[in-house]
Amino acid sequence: MEYDEKVKQPINLFEYERLAKSLMPETEWDFVEGGATDEITINRTRQAFDSIMLRPRMLVDVDQRDMSTNVLGQRIDFPVMLSPAGHHIRAHPDAEIATVKAANAMNVGMILSSGSSVVMEDVARAATRRIWFQQYFYRDRAVTELMAHRAEDLGFSALCITLDASIRSKRERNLRNDYAIPPSPNYEGILNGENFNPSSDDAPLNVSGMVSPKVTWDEFEWLASKTDLPLIAKGVMTAEDAKLAVDHGVSAIIVSNHGGRSLDPTFATIEVLPEVAETVNGQAEIYLDGGIRRGTDIVKAIALGANAVLIGRPIFWGLAVNGAEGLRHLLELLREEFDSSMGLCGNTDISSIDRSLVGRTSPLAGRI
Repeated sequence: MEYDEKVKQPINLFEYERLAKSLMPETEWDFVEGGATDEITINRTRQAFDSIMLRPRMLVDVDQRDMSTNVLGQRIDFPVMLSPAGHHIRAHPDAEIATVKAANAMNVGMILSSGSSVVMEDVARAATRRIWFQQYFYRDRAVTELMAHRAEDLGFSALCITLDASIRSKRERNLRNDYAIPPSPNYEGILNGENFNPSSDDAPLNVSGMVSPKVTWDEFEWLASKTDLPLIAKGVMTAEDAKLAVDHGVSAIIVSNHGGRSLDPTFATIEVLPEVAETVNGQAEIYLDGGIRRGTDIVKAIALGANAVLIGRPIFWGLAVNGAEGLRHLLELLREEFDSSMGLCGNTDISSIDRSLVGRTSPLAGRI
């Protein structure tokens, strides 16, 4: 998986994807790239983005452009965050330490997965800006509370709760490869009732079955009573659930279909973003996860109601190609594309991007 200096440096995310495929072991590649059952959702996502056209405005002074925005009160240099994908060691031995270094360098948001391959204490120490922590609602409420308190004590500034993975999905690439998901060191000592000790030499425990399929939206109110951290609901795909999320006090919603890795088929996240945004109506921040590959994709997501976007699989591509530097460069490419797209559309900052910028029906419809 070492970077080959003879390979011409990728100039877009698709080239990073192709190069990463040649560098990663096949079983790890299949885990990262694969989805549930027929992978219809994954294929639909690119089609959905490509079907949205831009309506640029001319003769706007775009000499000075500001790409920065705030997510839960924290400034990031452009509206991209790193999604809570687990086990970055699949792509590079420096794993989440390399990831947090890239996030530090680019001043973008990062959500650390509870399934990280590096213990959360070490990632927190490597962070030079505030990052968020992802976890689940577990069968044992004590575990849910324990993980939340660890994150809070370590200085993580928000809790991202994944909602759409309480039932195991059928990922056929993994079945064919007889692939076993490695356990995370974050869970050492929890299942057998021991006090958590991040320096323990005990073998990591398998956490399969810990996530509860029984919880309801009321769990957010319970967790809010146990922590002062803002709560984020990841996995909302309908207006109905967006309303319930707001009613139960979440600070932010991530429109996500788990990268097409849980339920298949379902809509692309960009397709359901407008109904979520209309329902939330400013009562919580909204982020879009899934399918971001171009700067124009970010523009489209913001135009349709997102405050920022997340990337997941591209994290592994950047790491596989050249570790922290590879991921930093991948993010830089995305930032440059977003910057030029903003300018070419006639936008000088994030707040100037709105629904009028995008269209899906051809202006020729009904005219010829």
